[in-house]
Amino acid sequence: MRKLILQMQMSVDGFVGANEDHPWQLWEWGDESAWDDALKQDFNAVFAGIDTILLSRKMAQEGYLTHWGNAAKKFPRDPFYAFAQRVVDARKVVLSDKLKQSAWEPAWERTRVASGDLPREVNALKAGEGGDMAVFGGAGFASALIAAGLVDAFQLFINPAVLGAGRRIFDQGGFQNLRLLGSKAYACGMVVNRYAPVG
Repeated sequence: MRKLILQMQMSVDGFVGANEDHPWQLWEWGDESAWDDALKQDFNAVFAGIDTILLSRKMAQEGYLTHWGNAAKKFPRDPFYAFAQRVVDARKVVLSDKLKQSAWEPAWERTRVASGDLPREVNALKAGEGGDMAVFGGAGFASALIAAGLVDAFQLFINPAVLGAGRRIFDQGGFQNLRLLGSKAYACGMVVNRYAPVG
């Protein structure tokens, strides 16, 4: 069975929403990254086993795929951007009842829209052939996947910042025990914690 891996940047106090007054993420997905070389290498190592990416409608419509497609073209020989080419090459599934496939098809190859019951769609993907799947989306999308018990592994990128307010991803699911798979601190100040649900 394929695993669904949720990657999320968050603050030390557990918020994932943007703080417009103060930049808080060490890397805001622009050309300049404050991540150190070890973090960049480990980030790419995770992507090496990913062959399918699940996206929220909002993430897709806000340009996630176009952004990383452009990055892959702009930095073809930069080893850090190997993951950008993986995004281009991977199968993409946009989970949405509002977005229609016919409106999406011209935009990206290897991308399809899946609508309907979220657990049914995700479990069908997990039961299919291939490597692990990564999921990218905002707090609402992540919360829905967590509440439905669909996430097999969490990779939480803890930025060295305290926001004091914002959105969280664990507000809907109720109590859940997690098993620590690994934790690593990096020179840039990021700590990456990896967890799996217990049971």
